[in-house]
Amino acid sequence: MSARSSNATTHSPTRGAGSLVADGKHVLEQTLAPPADTSEHTPLPQARKLTRCSVVVPAYNEQDNLESLHARLTAVLAGTGADYEIILVDDGSADATLEVMRKLAAADPHVRFVSFARNFGHEAASTAGLDRASGDVVVLMDADLQDPPELIPELIDQWAQGHDVVYAQRRRREGESLFKRLTAWAFYRTLNAVTPTPIPADTGDFRLMDREVVGQFRRMREANRFVRGMIAWVGHRQTAVQFDRPARHAGEAKYNLFKLMALSLDAAMGFSTFPLRVATVLGLITTVGAVVAGSAVVIHKLFFGLAVEGYALLAAGIFFLGGVQMLLLGILGEYIGRIYTQVQQRPLYVVKEER
Repeated sequence: MSARSSNATTHSPTRGAGSLVADGKHVLEQTLAPPADTSEHTPLPQARKLTRCSVVVPAYNEQDNLESLHARLTAVLAGTGADYEIILVDDGSADATLEVMRKLAAADPHVRFVSFARNFGHEAASTAGLDRASGDVVVLMDADLQDPPELIPELIDQWAQGHDVVYAQRRRREGESLFKRLTAWAFYRTLNAVTPTPIPADTGDFRLMDREVVGQFRRMREANRFVRGMIAWVGHRQTAVQFDRPARHAGEAKYNLFKLMALSLDAAMGFSTFPLRVATVLGLITTVGAVVAGSAVVIHKLFFGLAVEGYALLAAGIFFLGGVQMLLLGILGEYIGRIYTQVQQRPLYVVKEER
């Protein structure tokens, strides 16, 4: 072994007490020092390059919108410089939507379409398109042109910077009634208050997803679906791009009040057990109230000799308890019905034609 190596592996005999004290102080300072701040988010990866983009468009009775949508989408996607595909999903339309899709697919090799055997709903149609998408990124959007195709390059830019989900967040909503705007505002705030999964407020289905996120979404095959909530549940890096939502290009909105209420139930019960906890609290409050009221009646009768005439109170109490019981049974029934639907393991949709 050389002299240099020998010196590197032996302690110097000439170190004094002052040097040892300094070393000990340095070690103590390092031990007591607070840990490094690791609270910041993981840095975004370097810019990604897009090679293929898929656009999924579920449609129900949208014959008057598809050609305009196709023209605008083609112009935007061709400008990205990447390969692309447009997947149109006919959700059992009663008008000429399928015929328009056939025409577009015959004229444009970038266009594919899927047609259901019947109407399975917007969530199932979105799922069918995502099941078939093959791009590096997948854009999900509506066919009514309220989701402007011209926003897609901005979504792609955010993906290129490292975000895995980029959702379009509505800043203003044109052509919608005050009632619809208020209910939409209340829906997202209420949903986020009762669910552990943060769901972006003021958003629809219009968003871009990395193919890894889409792959994880495909594994989720629950029958009662709330697609935007499921994508939020997957996690990954998510961000928003704000836009002003224009009015519908043509036709009428397909979601009526009943469908919106059904979607709200699917969202609340698919991502939270809060309704069951409400049922428990209501049952506890009712029980405590009954005990207090019963104790008051007994005390008045035994110690004060007061005649308690409570026919009206008794009738009201019976109706109140009956209403609470029906409410609790309804909540339980909603959850049990979803369990029943899930264990049937029926396919989410049935395809009649695909090209």
